[in-house]
Amino acid sequence: MLFESQIYDLKMWLPWVHARREQQALRAIVEQQRRIMTPEQVAEQSARIVAQIEQMSWFQNAQTVLIYYPIHNEVDLRPLLNKYKDQKTFLFPVTHRHSMEVRPYDGEDMMRKGRLGVPEPQTDTFKGAIDLIFVPGVVFDKQKHRIGRGGGYYDKFLSKQLLAKKVGVCYDFQLKKHDVPHTWRDKKMDRVVTPQQTIG
Repeated sequence: MLFESQIYDLKMWLPWVHARREQQALRAIVEQQRRIMTPEQVAEQSARIVAQIEQMSWFQNAQTVLIYYPIHNEVDLRPLLNKYKDQKTFLFPVTHRHSMEVRPYDGEDMMRKGRLGVPEPQTDTFKGAIDLIFVPGVVFDKQKHRIGRGGGYYDKFLSKQLLAKKVGVCYDFQLKKHDVPHTWRDKKMDRVVTPQQTIG
């Protein structure tokens, strides 16, 4: 016989499990769509997003900017790095087994593949304030919810970044009109940018 506290825990747990299963199914479909993009499509659509970002006051005023190294045809923001590296401090994520930290970019010769096979800076951990965070994702919705790669690294990290502006970037087919499955652990974005539009 279940105690009242166990029944409460079960009621709280079941929606989380259901949301995670829905996320996995949606993630698999959209990941496949992204992976079949051509290099030309990635470059052209990424350039449109970069152009929008350059017009954002959040970016123009930011001194420290966290970006990411694109994999599997993710939106490529590295043109921002190449153009503004002398004006801003750019940071990249570095993943550990259960957490994520950030380190300053100090040139391609200081990048090495990390535990997930993604290039990471070999510089010291950055402990200052971050003004702007560009967040990759597999699926977003117009309410600015996000489904990531599934590791939970960004959600844990973003939960501690209370002052930084959080901007999700994705292609238009990754932005859904309806709410995507999410739980309280999934952090919302302040803004989502696609090649065609900006939400927020």
